[in-house]
Amino acid sequence: MNGRRRRPTDAPEPLILAGALLPSATSPVDVHLADGAVAAIVRAGADARRGDGDAAVRRIELDGRYVVPGLYDRHVHMSQWSMVVRRHDLSGIESAAAAVALVAGLVARGAAEVIGMGYRDGLWPDSQSRAALDAVSGDVPVVLVSGDLHSGWVNSAAARRYGFDGIAGPSGILREDDCFRLTAMLDDVADEVLDGWVADAAARAAARGVVGITDFEMRWNRDDWARRAARDIRSLRVAFGVYTQHLERAIEHGLRTGDAVPDTESLVTVGGYKVITDGSLNTRTAWCFDPYPGLEGHANPCGAPNVPLDELVPLMRRADAAGITPAVHAIGDRANAAVLEAFEQVRPSGWHGRGATIEHAQLLRHQDVARFAALGIIASVQPEHAMDDRDVADRYWAGRTDRAFMLAALAGAGVELALGSDAPVAPLDPWVAISAAVGRTRDGREPWHPEQAIDARTALAASTGGCGAEVAVGGPADIAVVELDPLAASVDDLRAMPVAATLLGGRFTHSLLE
Repeated sequence: MNGRRRRPTDAPEPLILAGALLPSATSPVDVHLADGAVAAIVRAGADARRGDGDAAVRRIELDGRYVVPGLYDRHVHMSQWSMVVRRHDLSGIESAAAAVALVAGLVARGAAEVIGMGYRDGLWPDSQSRAALDAVSGDVPVVLVSGDLHSGWVNSAAARRYGFDGIAGPSGILREDDCFRLTAMLDDVADEVLDGWVADAAARAAARGVVGITDFEMRWNRDDWARRAARDIRSLRVAFGVYTQHLERAIEHGLRTGDAVPDTESLVTVGGYKVITDGSLNTRTAWCFDPYPGLEGHANPCGAPNVPLDELVPLMRRADAAGITPAVHAIGDRANAAVLEAFEQVRPSGWHGRGATIEHAQLLRHQDVARFAALGIIASVQPEHAMDDRDVADRYWAGRTDRAFMLAALAGAGVELALGSDAPVAPLDPWVAISAAVGRTRDGREPWHPEQAIDARTALAASTGGCGAEVAVGGPADIAVVELDPLAASVDDLRAMPVAATLLGGRFTHSLLE
């Protein structure tokens, strides 16, 4: 960029993105930006300032690069995502014994505490135990959090430190609400430190063309993001979620979905009311109609609801009556059926059409796809989870995986899709999600249930926060400039899409152009 770097609070200067290509187009255009919006799209070289007079208009030559609407990740846990690079990566661990060996090495090198994230134990050949961790860690606290965030494995020192000594049991495993409470304790760092980490994560997101996120962190997010905006962390639009533990507080503050938080330049808005109604596939707690293989004798062989229907409906009604739109987590087919039933009961109070979502919607009955469409529910889905979980699904949802991650079926039924990552479960990178949605493959493997793939235009449109697959006149000047045509790029190229620049409201938040 020429001259000084503009702060997001500066008035955006008029810009011309010259010599740009729209997806699938062959003739270049000039995209004119003014007052935070797309003012005109004209043939390259034409003058469309339309009344700008002698006002200076900065011209940026794109030389045939492609412009698309800025990207959104519709499901993020931003604090945890900002911390993941500061914790030990467990994603490649293939057994409990290997995890213990990793811990042993870290303790031997003098670690005062071991916090790791990302293990997936659904296919491990052995079982976790607290004693195994204790044997190599002694008094050093060890907390290992699963990749799906629904379970954690602790040693005795950590169980004592965080108050779970009588809960973790011989396995050292904490699931669901217990794991969520533990994770919240791990997130308890000084605001200025956490905000610095979040700023770094926001900059990394902008470098991937991201202009907005929905943050479902389990915190009082309103104050977090207001504080961050005051500290000039303004490279993203943020809609923040409200959980049950904060619902009454949100109502008392008069928060309503879509409202802007004061003094944030309208970059921070109130999101939905988040309820987690069941668990996850890898932890085998997602609530299903059929039992998980090997769990037939357990107390909950089919998983279980975290919030029963008779509790869920009044909570949703309470939030909806206050103007906070439900955004309900459901992964198993029985959980999705129950949540749809809850929406049917709540619908008369008027939520319909305000953007209610089911988050994840991983396993569905065929008849429930039509219920999504009839109720107008948005399917907020994370396509990369299908790539992470395909082998686990083949084992634990055997015979049902034709109903797993049903993107094509949902889109074909007229259901609006909203793509996300669930970061840190998957990377905060919409191009990864788009690639997974289009190709249903990763690392050169055969596509998994390719009949549920969606086309690139649909996937891109589901990743732009409602702006469609192409930049349009009158739309926000939230733009990603990329090196390849996203509608023609290969699956691998989509996943690694080179991003040359990102603009938020007509201001550069990332640029490699000059």
